[in-house]
Amino acid sequence: MTQTVLVTGGAGFIGSNLVRLLRRERPDWTVVNLDKLTYAGNAESLAELREDEKHAFVRGDILDAELVNRLISDRKVDVILNLAAESHVDRSILGPAIFVETNVSGTQVLLEAARQAKVRRFVQVSTDEVYGSLGATGRFSESSPLRPSSPYSASKAAADLLALAYGHTFGMDVVVTRSSNNYGPYQFPEKLIPLMIANALEGRRLPVYGDGLQVRDWIHVDDHCRALLAAAERGRAGEVYNVGGDNEWPNLQIVGRLLEILGKPRELIEHVKDRPGHDRRYAVDAARARAELGWTPRISFGEGLTSTVEWYVQNRGWWERVRTGEYLTYYERNYGAR
Repeated sequence: MTQTVLVTGGAGFIGSNLVRLLRRERPDWTVVNLDKLTYAGNAESLAELREDEKHAFVRGDILDAELVNRLISDRKVDVILNLAAESHVDRSILGPAIFVETNVSGTQVLLEAARQAKVRRFVQVSTDEVYGSLGATGRFSESSPLRPSSPYSASKAAADLLALAYGHTFGMDVVVTRSSNNYGPYQFPEKLIPLMIANALEGRRLPVYGDGLQVRDWIHVDDHCRALLAAAERGRAGEVYNVGGDNEWPNLQIVGRLLEILGKPRELIEHVKDRPGHDRRYAVDAARARAELGWTPRISFGEGLTSTVEWYVQNRGWWERVRTGEYLTYYERNYGAR
């Protein structure tokens, strides 16, 4: 079915991968891509779609209600996938306010616009961090209590509840997804895997928080994006779906594996002071997504990690421009005169 999908945050890491997947997998769909192009949004990640008539990039803020309403109305949007968010825990500790503004108030602006325009489905893209920290065993289910422990995860939990409340109160078709840690190409090099790859390639120290034994469940971004497409098409209204790779690794072990792939010495690892409130372990049970959405991860961690390292090796210019801030000029250079 031909339709128009609004992807917010579509120039970010997960967003840009989702936009490319939608153009590949659903070529009849029109993708409207709204992104503010903050530090984590990179128009260069969408360079291959510049001339694609089915991809419309709009630079703007989800807090801009007038823009959001006009965009949804003029483009006759059928489905919204909300990926626009401030997303880095460390930054939320340093400056929580913008996380509340974007992640909570911005989501409310989108929900209200979607309600007024009678958008068919609203997919709120969230994180497993809303559940807080796990002990050594067990996994979070969709009915686990929300116990966020950082300003980032608290803002995402609030947005989830707001989206579900809009569904309950106004009868909107809302689906929430909560993903484990993503990795893959086009990830901003402040997150663990791209940061370690980039530092190792430059011969820098690899900073590991505390003892490095914090455990995360990892999923390749393409597998996550396939889950988002499945949720948009086949999810049940009012439902929450965990999206995970059933693939748990301590941070220190991942850093060691990256060094092995790159042929770099483990002596580059440097343990640094742990961050405040650092959750010890996350893991989600994705059985509901597998059963109801017909989704399953396809990319093994060994294959995915190797291909991710290869991407950063082959696209050194991309992340070097991100490191220097030069990527921020890409939009003006390529779109400014239009």
